[in-house]
Amino acid sequence: MAIRDILTVPDPRLREISEKVAVVDDEVRRLVDDMFETMYAAPGIGLAAIQIGAPRRIVTIDTARKGEDKRPMVFINPEVVWSSEDRRSHEEGCLSIPDYYEPVERPDRVRVRWLDRDGNAQEAEFSGLLSTCLQHEIDHLNGGLFIDYLSRLKRERVMKKFTKLARRAAE
Repeated sequence: MAIRDILTVPDPRLREISEKVAVVDDEVRRLVDDMFETMYAAPGIGLAAIQIGAPRRIVTIDTARKGEDKRPMVFINPEVVWSSEDRRSHEEGCLSIPDYYEPVERPDRVRVRWLDRDGNAQEAEFSGLLSTCLQHEIDHLNGGLFIDYLSRLKRERVMKKFTKLARRAAE
């Protein structure tokens, strides 16, 4: 297992659409292990493979609070097959947009279909924080970021700030 570098905006790879995983094999499981190690070290509650430069449809999540036992979950090729009409606002942040948080409104409940770590098909309904986190990470797999849900002005401010930081870091 290894901690990988997390891509941050304005890295154009974050806008790539991730490829479907054809076979869940040892290589995929090693990537999942690296993702968990990277996510926990960050620390974060969710990570999409594209955030560490691997354009594969893989998501790791653990919404356990500090002091609780870890509850690692992996979703391979996740897809939302249903979402509720009820909506919920939750303050979101992102490891690829460090130290920036804004409320985002999303469906409160979603039904998701995915493959587990062993390649077995799964389907379940999620609500609350886990629903928000899944939708956020699936957006990453489709080249989306949570700032896409903000006003154009807020989004442009964020991108300008992080572009300036990236320029300074490259100097």
